[in-house]
Amino acid sequence: MPKILFSIFSLSLLMSCKVQDSDNEMNKDQKIQIVCTTSMLGDVVKAITGDKAQVDVLMGPGVDPHLFKASQGDIALISESNVLIFNGLHLEGKMIDVLEKTGSSKFAFDAGASLNAERLLQMDGTYDPHIWFDAEIWATVCSNLTDSLVLWFPHHQDLFKANSEAYIKELNDLHNWAKEQISTIPAEHRVLVTAHDAFGYFGRAYGLEVHALQGISTQAEFGLKDVSELVNFITEDKIPAIFVESSISERSMKAVQKGCEERGLNVQVGGTLYSDAPGSIGTPEATYLGMFRHNVNTIKLALINE
Repeated sequence: MPKILFSIFSLSLLMSCKVQDSDNEMNKDQKIQIVCTTSMLGDVVKAITGDKAQVDVLMGPGVDPHLFKASQGDIALISESNVLIFNGLHLEGKMIDVLEKTGSSKFAFDAGASLNAERLLQMDGTYDPHIWFDAEIWATVCSNLTDSLVLWFPHHQDLFKANSEAYIKELNDLHNWAKEQISTIPAEHRVLVTAHDAFGYFGRAYGLEVHALQGISTQAEFGLKDVSELVNFITEDKIPAIFVESSISERSMKAVQKGCEERGLNVQVGGTLYSDAPGSIGTPEATYLGMFRHNVNTIKLALINE
């Protein structure tokens, strides 16, 4: 496994040797306390564990994981949990110290490190952490996580395996549906322009050319040169629509839109995409499946009608 991958997955494998003790210490009717960094992971865990776990998510709707800093309350929540589940690949860049400290003292699952490196996208000397935007890869994460949870809590293995199988089917159905929907967009319009480079896996999986103003992390700075280069690309290729993201200020893409207008191209904002966080609680977009479907439908609607 490449050294660039976060090391906590190795720690979690070492800790799996303590499963027998953990299983004996926990009352089998006692809920497992699980903390997930992102809502997307939270959905996977809830689907697998059902009513056998209390699942807490640190980063809710509209929260940018690249910039998220754990509060004292978050640290306490992690400390009191039985299991810590995180995306890895430096998505939670400002939480690395917290993850290292807590991941070495409890069961921890690093989603990115559970994948074969060949499936990961490399960019600027690092791996792209936005792995949830390929539903087939996300199904593999679900399978790998299930294996770990079954190892750690074998008395729930039948339920966890059955729940996981059902959710993986939903993910595979989502993957096939997304491919069908994107394929209806005319080939010359299959270009996705967004605020930051979160859709690389999505583009690779579903046949879209992806361009963004910022890099794979929103911590990356962008300047007038970046805006100018993106404006040049959009105007030269006559891209019909660009997209803003729910967890990033619209200001940057509005500047791109204005630049295109000054160059004589009336490029439309095709809609808001959910990139690093889902929609508001109580809406269909609040779930992983819902935010994914919203993105596919929004992209299709904006690009197919041009």
